[in-house]
Amino acid sequence: MEITTVTIENPDGLNLILGQSHFIKTVEDIYETMVTTVPMAKFALAFCEASDKCLVRHAGTDDELLELAKKNAFSLSAGHSFIMFMKDMFPINVLNAIKSIPEVCRIFCATANPVEVIIAETDLGRGILGVIDGFRSKDIENEEEVRIRKDFLRKIGYKL
Repeated sequence: MEITTVTIENPDGLNLILGQSHFIKTVEDIYETMVTTVPMAKFALAFCEASDKCLVRHAGTDDELLELAKKNAFSLSAGHSFIMFMKDMFPINVLNAIKSIPEVCRIFCATANPVEVIIAETDLGRGILGVIDGFRSKDIENEEEVRIRKDFLRKIGYKL
């Protein structure tokens, strides 16, 4: 077995969701969930099929995001994984809806941070062992940082 990492290419620091599913209809079901959860959503997803033709299946509402999703999914080439990029929205807006899709098995991360994916490869194929989501902690927040965090959440409309 070989263990490697794949860095997710995300030049614009977009929000993304990386997960694992188990069936080819993942692409259509996530697409339908996205457009019904967030009308006019700008997103794209790609899914690594793990049997039959083993293609990267894809769908989305934004051509630029679609190219990014396809490129990253193919770089991963990890069976039954999916990656979705989104614009002008946060994963929190759709995460529970996506987790409730029957074929979605797990979410590895939902972030706009830099991401490295830890991959195991055998003679059979590739699988995701885990992710590195962002950077190592540098300190513990003080009272000023608590105030900044709370102000930020109100500024972006997530708290009153």
